Amino acid sequence: MAVTTREGKTQTTLAEINMIPFIDIVLVLLIIFMVTAPVIQSGIEVNVPKTQVVREIAEEKLVVSIDKEQRLYLQNDPVNVNELADKIHEKLLDPTRQSVYLRADESVPFGTFATVLDRLKLAGIENVSIVTQPLEKSRK
Repeated sequence: MAVTTREGKTQTTLAEINMIPFIDIVLVLLIIFMVTAPVIQSGIEVNVPKTQVVREIAEEKLVVSIDKEQRLYLQNDPVNVNELADKIHEKLLDPTRQSVYLRADESVPFGTFATVLDRLKLAGIENVSIVTQPLEKSRK
């Protein structure tokens, strides 16, 4: 804001802070985080196997992960295989549709994978989706 004095001098004063650019930046960051939050599945490093047929994850489900050291996680929380059923029923998002995603590192022995799958079935989880990555297509 410019002010002219009686002597003819022009002085400028900053009387207002313009909040519009700040609000624009905050809204853009908010939109970015809202879009990327569902994409991030889990913070546990699991190198899932690659397969030819891969479906996109379309709905929100609980994620059970087995890392390469054969540690078991429900979402991002470590869990004992014997307590898996109780923990799943505590955190189940939709009790009418009991389903989970199972992520296992490709170096995990099949026996460990089968034990966790068996515990999920004993817990009453009928729909278990196994998470994989798509194969890289060869370039011709």
